Amino acid sequence: MQIDLSIFNPKARPLIGVDISSFAVKMVELSGGDGDYRIERYAVEPLPKDAVVDGNIANLDVVSDTVSRCWDRLGTSTKYVALALPTAAVITKKIVLPADLREQEMEVQVESEANQYIPFALDEVNLDFQVIGPAPSPDEVEVLIAASRKEKVEDRVAAVESAGLKPLVVDVESFAAQAAFELIQKQFPGEGKDQIIALVDVGSNVMNVAMMQNDQPIYTREQAFGGSQLTQDIMRTYGMSFEEAEAGKRSGSLPENYEAELLRPFLESMALEASRALQFFFTSTPHGHVDRMVLSGGCAILPGVGDIVAERCQVPVVIANPFARMTAASKVRAKQLANDAPSLMVACGLALRRFDE
Repeated sequence: MQIDLSIFNPKARPLIGVDISSFAVKMVELSGGDGDYRIERYAVEPLPKDAVVDGNIANLDVVSDTVSRCWDRLGTSTKYVALALPTAAVITKKIVLPADLREQEMEVQVESEANQYIPFALDEVNLDFQVIGPAPSPDEVEVLIAASRKEKVEDRVAAVESAGLKPLVVDVESFAAQAAFELIQKQFPGEGKDQIIALVDVGSNVMNVAMMQNDQPIYTREQAFGGSQLTQDIMRTYGMSFEEAEAGKRSGSLPENYEAELLRPFLESMALEASRALQFFFTSTPHGHVDRMVLSGGCAILPGVGDIVAERCQVPVVIANPFARMTAASKVRAKQLANDAPSLMVACGLALRRFDE
C-alpha cells in the first residue's frame, strides 16, 4: 500500500525491498514477474543497539550509514527502494463507498471518513487509500484507508535518501509480510484454499500474529515477546556485549551449555506465547481450529523452534521461506538464503511491489 509517495509506478524499474527493523537492515532484489520470480541478491547488515527503538529511528546517522553499508554489500546498481512503516505506526480502516465514484470524488470521501478515525489533524498525516474489492452490495466497494504521522514516514525516507537511495513506495510491515506469505501459501496442498493459517512473526520485541484465510487476515494480535529476551540472557550469562551476543546467537558459536540452559527455555516460552495467541483467537472468534502455522521473523531461524512450537500448539508448523520456489542468481548461496529467509519476509514483500499493476 503506497502512502502518499505517488512518484512513479514501481513496475517501470527495478526496485529493492528495504526492511529497517530493530536490529538489522535487510534488502532483497527480485526479477521476473507473473508469479515466476528470481532472487537476484539480498543482504543483511546488523544495526547497533538502540539505533531503532520500538520501530522509531532514534539515530538517523547510524541508520543511514547501515543502509549505505547494506546497499554496498548487496552489490546492485539499483537505487529505487520500497520501505515499510511499523504496523503500530499506521492507522488502517476499511470503509464502504459507492462503486461509481471517480478517483477525485473518492479522495474527498476518504478524507471526510478519515477525519472520524484519525486522532490527528489531516495536515499532520500521510494519508492513502486503496480499493480492495467489491462490497456485499453490488453498488459499493470496500476501500482500505491507511494513515501515519508525517514524521514517521519522513524519518525512514530521510534514512535511505541520506544513503543515496530513492524511495518510491512506503508500505506497512504487516501488508508486506502478507504479500510474502502468499508465496508460502502456494506451497501448501490446494494452495491453502479455505484453510486457516496462523502467520506468527517473532521479531526482537514483538510477536505479531495474523490468522489468514484465502489471503485475508481474519484476526490479528500483538504480544510483547521477542528475541531480545534471549540476547539479554546471553549477555548476562556470558558477560558479552550486545553485538557479541547477537553474533553468537546467529553463528551458533556460544558455549556448550547454551542450548540446554538458555535456548531451550526460550523456545519453550516462545511456544507458550504462540499457544496463548491461538487460545485468544479461539475464544474471541467463532473459529475453533487452525490448519497450520507459519513461523517467521528472526526467532524462526533458531534451531529446533518448529518442533517445539508444533508440539506445544498441536498444529503443523512450517518455517517461512517465500523464496522456496524461486530460482536464484548464481551468487545467492541457497543454504544461507534458506537460513535467513524467515527474517526476510518484509523485505521480500516490499521487493514484490516492483510487480504491482
